[in-house]
Amino acid sequence: MLDSPAVAPAVAVPASQPSLRTAVSRRRDPRGAALDLAAGLHHADLGFVLFFCSAEYPLERLSTELNAAFAGVPVSGCTTAGEITPEGYGRGCIVAIGFDRRHFAVSSALVEDLDAFDLVRAQRLVDGLLDECRERALAPVGEHSFALTLLDGLSSSEEQVLATLDAALGRIPSFGGSAGDDNRLAHTHVHARGRFHSQAAVVVLINTRLPFEVFTTHHLRPLTAKLVVTRADRERRRVLELNAVPAAEEYARLVGLPVDALDASVFARHPLAVRLGEQHFVRSIQSVNVDGSLSFYCAVENGIVLTAMEPAPLLADLEAVFAGLTERLGEPALIIGCDCFLRRLELEALDQVAAASRLLGRSRVIGFNTYGEQHHGMHINQTFTGVAIGSLPGAGSA
Repeated sequence: MLDSPAVAPAVAVPASQPSLRTAVSRRRDPRGAALDLAAGLHHADLGFVLFFCSAEYPLERLSTELNAAFAGVPVSGCTTAGEITPEGYGRGCIVAIGFDRRHFAVSSALVEDLDAFDLVRAQRLVDGLLDECRERALAPVGEHSFALTLLDGLSSSEEQVLATLDAALGRIPSFGGSAGDDNRLAHTHVHARGRFHSQAAVVVLINTRLPFEVFTTHHLRPLTAKLVVTRADRERRRVLELNAVPAAEEYARLVGLPVDALDASVFARHPLAVRLGEQHFVRSIQSVNVDGSLSFYCAVENGIVLTAMEPAPLLADLEAVFAGLTERLGEPALIIGCDCFLRRLELEALDQVAAASRLLGRSRVIGFNTYGEQHHGMHINQTFTGVAIGSLPGAGSA
């Protein structure tokens, strides 16, 4: 079922008011956390709140407190596999962004039945979002809007939903991330309409006069080794055989480890990818199953060829991307980032989390570690995907 869109109104912008505010709370008490966010974000022209929170919070209580703290303001978000705060990587906390309605017209919608999300429903949803933004007339919606998608990271519906939504969005760029649950792979949630939902998605359309750029990057380079998927269960995203050998056994042979040594940190260091044109798109492994099959975060099917990948320096790649964004947009007011949790695991294994946090902090990144990323209708893995939002002359962020 689709909810009708909710909108944050927009009016003219004075140069003195920050367009984007950020706040973080490390308090575990839902009431205290919501009050911390409200203290950091509230002002007379707050129009929309986007948050990312640890799944360790009691979610029903948290939604109640967020509703009370931001009464009358639309709030959307999701649970995470780690947070990106103003100080860099966080864990067990909640971080949020407040959008000034004088700079941003924001419209959001909830998709509750992912399996039934066809093109007719997608077009109805997008038309509703566009109509709401057009009423506010901040800027022409076709050229000055982007979409953010947040999906249940364990729904196995990302490919269908994203491809359908992308067709309805047309030329409007989109990005997003799949909700996490602190690496438990058990229960992930998105938030809209005042509560948390599973097996659901949130679509947020943001219209603004500020310059922006949707982008994606990864630091992985192809090797010569290939693995052919010779038997797969597409519905459950499981590969049973690679090169006609039990999948876990063949992958373990490739990386030079016994099957019982395979875990998330190994998958992060030795990813696989499918080549489309001249680009490689990572298909990250989620887990080894007792039957010797491998579960993936993205769709897999019989006959696809997977290329072994190796990591190049992650932070050097990310720093170069941020530098390019600054060159094109000027100093960003904010970057909303969807960062695969496998990248964070790699940084932890390399003892580079502190360095990564410094880079993220000075680059003004707010976001979360995901169970999958979304870019222009594609479901991808092991990337850093997001939007950089620039500033108008005289405007700022806080």
